[in-house]
Amino acid sequence: MDIKATKNIFELKTPAFVIDEKRLIENGRIIKEISDQTGARFLLAQKAFSGYDLYPVISEYAYGTEASGLFEARLGHEEMPKKECHVFCAAYKEEDIDEICRYADHIVFNSPTQLKAFGKKAKRAGLSIGLRINPECSTQEGHGIYDPCAPGSRLGTTRDQFDKLMTAEDIELLDGIHFHTLCEQGAEPLKLTVDAVKKGFGDILPKMKWINLGGGHHVSKPDYNRDLLADIINDLKTAYDAEIYLEPGEAFAIDAGYLVTTVLDITENNGTKNVIVDMSAACHSPDILEVPFTPPLVEAVEDGAYKYRFGGPTCLAGDVIGDYAFDHELSIGEKLTFGDMAMYSMVKTNTFNGMPLPDIYVLHADDSIERLTHFGYEDFKKRLGS
Repeated sequence: MDIKATKNIFELKTPAFVIDEKRLIENGRIIKEISDQTGARFLLAQKAFSGYDLYPVISEYAYGTEASGLFEARLGHEEMPKKECHVFCAAYKEEDIDEICRYADHIVFNSPTQLKAFGKKAKRAGLSIGLRINPECSTQEGHGIYDPCAPGSRLGTTRDQFDKLMTAEDIELLDGIHFHTLCEQGAEPLKLTVDAVKKGFGDILPKMKWINLGGGHHVSKPDYNRDLLADIINDLKTAYDAEIYLEPGEAFAIDAGYLVTTVLDITENNGTKNVIVDMSAACHSPDILEVPFTPPLVEAVEDGAYKYRFGGPTCLAGDVIGDYAFDHELSIGEKLTFGDMAMYSMVKTNTFNGMPLPDIYVLHADDSIERLTHFGYEDFKKRLGS
């Protein structure tokens, strides 16, 4: 979709998130094609995208949802019914386990300690039980904050800890093995990871009913090697006679959202022209600062004569979005569109400095726009007191 031609999004009060339904469908079709080809079961990782108003659309292509705790498990159970709900958390609270067991179908434990504490209860409740392993195979480049295999990582059970802490009775509880090592990556790093898992846990895999390859798979990217992914999946299914799960978030939501913003001011400091917009990296897309990365700006051009540094309106000196070039001089009041804002943006928003949360809209496949939710002062206030 040419968002530049969709003039009615510039009539929205900004800042505003706009979910692109057509792109969600395009991503879903790619995922469903791989699923049909291989028999693999794809789950929506809600930590990346929890726009549950669009779950009826995504459910046409997803086998279910993946949750990171109680609230996401409930959301997946309630908003994508008749689908599987998987949950993984680095550590569960005892007070939450009974409720989680009401919502989830599969539960993955991060350690033998947690498995021993809650595994039997979850099994009695009818859940399929898994353990997250750490194959100690880092494939990250420049995303250390997202590397679960970094030395000293708290995520997943290494083979050394598996051998020291897991008893035969513990292993009997297991239905599956889960590993998650990727972050917005291709099939080649997955192949390295799977080889490491086979080497480190090859004696355990034949006992499993399912193997979950985690998330971070950019399968809906045009340059993703889907043939290699199919080979990896088919090899695992043949070798271990197990169901194969993948739980991407990005693949479902990549390039499926926008953040419309307005230029509030333009200043200059030592030759740098600063554009202040009503979109804040710190408040509305924290990954810009945490990863870090520079989000695409639809109206920018690669070699434009007019160069600007974009930043938000907060007091944080580092609330900088990125540097962009244009083929025209920007003006105060102009509206612009940041792309790829469906994943890891709406789920991470905050109200630092009392920043208003952007309203959320959906751009339907017929180009009509519908507001899904509005946020105001009370949403800011009620998070901080009575």
